[in-house]
Amino acid sequence: MPVGSGAIPLSRRFLCLGWIASAAWAATGDRGRVEYIGGTVDAFPGGTAGVLKTSDKEYLILVTKKATMKVLYDRVNLLEYGQQVSRRYALAILISPVLILSRKRKHFLTVGFQDDAGKQQAAVFTVSKDDIRTLLASLEARTGVRVEFQDEEARRQGRG
Repeated sequence: MPVGSGAIPLSRRFLCLGWIASAAWAATGDRGRVEYIGGTVDAFPGGTAGVLKTSDKEYLILVTKKATMKVLYDRVNLLEYGQQVSRRYALAILISPVLILSRKRKHFLTVGFQDDAGKQQAAVFTVSKDDIRTLLASLEARTGVRVEFQDEEARRQGRG
């Protein structure tokens, strides 16, 4: 193809379309993967997997296979992030002693809010390590509430 002809090769067109489609999917895809650990929300038993969606302008939405919970961002009054770090002893014994040097982090998010009756409620989630930073930034922006970090290590992981 001559230089300066202005035509884009067909393979590049498909590459660009694929990139745009994947970016659009990532923006609306399965982000905010969480597991409800516990709290005062009776609709979900502990260990319920779901997606915490922050894309709605008014509501924080938890979607699970069996139920959905919506909380107005205006009613969220606490965001707390912390970690639990544990060594992988069982894997080290079974697979390789080198694994004893690695650590597994669990990322915990606590969301405090007032329900429709004005009672204080809390929900504690474990969050996927790939989603925690995006989720924290989105929640701070939507709620106007600053995330409280349990320690300096959590601050580094949550802020980057």
